[in-house]
Amino acid sequence: MFASFDQVFVPVFVAMSPLTVLPVFLSMTEGYTVPEAQSLARRGIATAFTVAMAITLVGQLVFQILGITVNDLRVAGGLILLSIAMYDLLLSKERRKASDSEDVGVVPLGTPLIVGPGTMTACLVLADTHGRWLVIVALVLNLALTALILYNAQRLQGLLRPAVTRAFGKVMALFLAAIAVSMMRIGITAFFRE
Repeated sequence: MFASFDQVFVPVFVAMSPLTVLPVFLSMTEGYTVPEAQSLARRGIATAFTVAMAITLVGQLVFQILGITVNDLRVAGGLILLSIAMYDLLLSKERRKASDSEDVGVVPLGTPLIVGPGTMTACLVLADTHGRWLVIVALVLNLALTALILYNAQRLQGLLRPAVTRAFGKVMALFLAAIAVSMMRIGITAFFRE
């Protein structure tokens, strides 16, 4: 089961891209105290966990209700991931300023910043390919890493220059594009075998 863990952990890490959430989070929490920023991070992580778990656990039921196959999702998900990757590669991510609303921890932080369409699609496809439990473990580890980064955002701000986080984001977008092409290739190949 854990022999293929890297084949699950890495795509989820790339799709979630925890380090690229950091500059957006710092922008959202400008002027917040450390406890306020950490409270916002907790809400975001809790939302991301709930959304990702729901997608991972009920994905097959969604397939049955909608009458779609995993290969349909692979091609559609690959197109979405490729679009997201191209957007990230070609355009700078807009930094969102947090309002005083409590909902900012849920939207946009929890979803779509931490768990967006790319992570959702990756979880659905990987759960079918490698099993739900492996995906859940990879999700929990990636969310724990994201929580660690967000909880220490103010400390990391002094260490990381904006150019470094932007460069990391571009590299992650390139890997995301490669994963998207792989997903589409597998799905299209499976269509011809049916």
